[in-house]
Amino acid sequence: MRKLHTRIKRRFGIASHIGKRTAQTKPKKKRPKTFKTEEDANNWAKKNKITKYHLKKVKRDKKFQIVKE
Repeated sequence: MRKLHTRIKRRFGIASHIGKRTAQTKPKKKRPKTFKTEEDANNWAKKNKITKYHLKKVKRDKKFQIVKE
């Protein structure tokens, strides 16, 4: 099998000393959904029928995240 290089392991978030099989099968972490504008966040919430929520500023106040109440 081919050697997985460090940059690929870095993309998967795996230490370089760990074997190659782990790098190929690691599941991705689910992250909270973020939006660039408040309008986008409100439209997404309305589309997905979320009524009770507030917006939280994240990523150095450049993006918004929906927080359910």
